[in-house]
Amino acid sequence: MAQKDITEKMLEQHNDVFIDIVNVLLFNGEMVVREDDLVDMPTNSSKRVGGKLSYQDRDVAKYWQGNKINIAMFGFENQSDPDKLMPLRVISYDGAEYGRQSNRKNRSKQKYPVITLVLYLGHKGRWNYPKNILGIVDVDDRLKPYVNDYKINLFEIAYLPEEKRKLFKSDFRVLADYLYQMQKNNTYEPEMYKIEHIDEVLNLMSAMTNDNRFEEIIEEVHEKEANYMCEVIDIMINKGRQEGLVAGRQEGLVAGRQEGLAEGRQEGLVAGRQEGLVAGRQEGLAEGRQEGLAEGAELEKKNIAQGMKKKGFDISLIMELTGLSKEMILSL
Repeated sequence: MAQKDITEKMLEQHNDVFIDIVNVLLFNGEMVVREDDLVDMPTNSSKRVGGKLSYQDRDVAKYWQGNKINIAMFGFENQSDPDKLMPLRVISYDGAEYGRQSNRKNRSKQKYPVITLVLYLGHKGRWNYPKNILGIVDVDDRLKPYVNDYKINLFEIAYLPEEKRKLFKSDFRVLADYLYQMQKNNTYEPEMYKIEHIDEVLNLMSAMTNDNRFEEIIEEVHEKEANYMCEVIDIMINKGRQEGLVAGRQEGLVAGRQEGLAEGRQEGLVAGRQEGLVAGRQEGLAEGRQEGLAEGAELEKKNIAQGMKKKGFDISLIMELTGLSKEMILSL
């Protein structure tokens, strides 16, 4: 979970990604907030509760400025799993910023709104918890008129309508597309999106999919100047194929030698009685090696297919790459 949080923040911290998220989710894709208008701000704050000082940390936060005057403060909170207390967390974050605006040093300065976007990045179920304070706390009906309700701005990225998802122009669209496809079909076929922040995207995909190959190929991706996710997937497949071939050859050679030696000895003994022990051993070893190599090649294909199947690759792609039948692949 910590790895996901870190990789999500690394991508969203880029201004082009940050404004893309804000403009799509809040302004339906209109270029309202621009990169040059953003200023990074500290994400940590402190508060005193019961005489003790405690610290809290936002995921990502930036000031939106015009003519060096704050227009608003935007904050992101990433959630891989629903949190039933999220409204209480958000009001705490926002309250800390409003408190900072009201302290003695800032009392005479212009005030601005604080807007927090809760980005739900899960894909295995909807957010079914309350999105406001009154949905969490138990309030006597007589008190409700006096309780200030506070709602969160929640966006379930995997469940956004297609017309909204297609508005993303930054690398965030790779994540949005992945989450949508996983919740819809439990498979991922990359779109032809050019990636600007390749390291951050691949680290994030590694954390989201638990597939370390996304990280392992970063150097090769840079060497080949791959800029599209489909190119990245091709590199991963080729890397897996090469590793499978090497492993398959090694296992095939070992098995071939062992079986060849055993068969060669047996056939050599029989042939040795007829034509001589030496000739029999040679023929037996030769035949054993051939059969062993053939079996090793078949085992190599199965190993590749089994590895690709575990990673969720399409059956037809596995059939094309390995030459194995659909029935054989399904039986692995």
